[in-house]
Amino acid sequence: MTPQRWALGIEYDGSAFHGWQTQAPTTQVVDGRPIGSTLPTVQGALQTAMTQIADAPVQIVCAGRTDAGVHATGQVIHFDAPIIRPDSAWVRGVNALLPRSCAVRWAQPVGADFHARFSATGRRYRYILLNRPERAAIFAGRAGWFHRPLDIDAMAVAAQSILGTHDFSAFRAAECQANSPVRTLTESRVHRQGDWLVFDFAANAFLQHMIRNLVGALVYVGKGAEPVTLMTALLSQKDRTLAPPTFMPDGLYLTAVDYDAGWGLPSAGQTGDPLQVFNF
Repeated sequence: MTPQRWALGIEYDGSAFHGWQTQAPTTQVVDGRPIGSTLPTVQGALQTAMTQIADAPVQIVCAGRTDAGVHATGQVIHFDAPIIRPDSAWVRGVNALLPRSCAVRWAQPVGADFHARFSATGRRYRYILLNRPERAAIFAGRAGWFHRPLDIDAMAVAAQSILGTHDFSAFRAAECQANSPVRTLTESRVHRQGDWLVFDFAANAFLQHMIRNLVGALVYVGKGAEPVTLMTALLSQKDRTLAPPTFMPDGLYLTAVDYDAGWGLPSAGQTGDPLQVFNF
């Protein structure tokens, strides 16, 4: 029997995990004996639950790996099911075995040539930042925070200045393994909603830490430490060491992955974005 390939929509609270990717066990020495432990990851939690449903090992591929502390409302994965199961098994069945911080939103059979990462035409991220003197309690770990007033108008202009196709070397992590730093940014905007600042970014793909570095630079513009021209200057300099520090991961969400309509996958509009509950 040829395995059926499935695509699944996933959401998770990244503060509960040490990133997306399964990691090698860490080893500690206790009383002179080595003891191994595996840090919790989103991939690990999903593969463990799905393996129980399939009663056989399951390997999954995601559309975009997220760092420790980064969340998702619209992550997409694919896998080849080693056994026939209905879609309810991959949604309700898997959810019953997952920790509360991770859930499958939908499951859809796809052709064998579908690939969660390589078939994607774009990704969309949102960063939520609390801008008030007092830190958050309810949103601790789920939103960024900056205590000083920020100039939203200057930040909005700076965000718009980087739209288009550019070399984003100044905004990539030193350990980024992407073959090219060139990306096409189709959306880059920020707006204020009371004490909240909401950043929206869309591109064909993103570099490691790219959005957190963009947000960090925009905050420097907003607090008056740098001019509105900072973003374009950094693009032309192509030097990460000249840019402001990487911003905290807490408020970053992968909200959607775009695919050609021919794949028949639910769109972000069909599934709804849970972040809209907060009027963002």
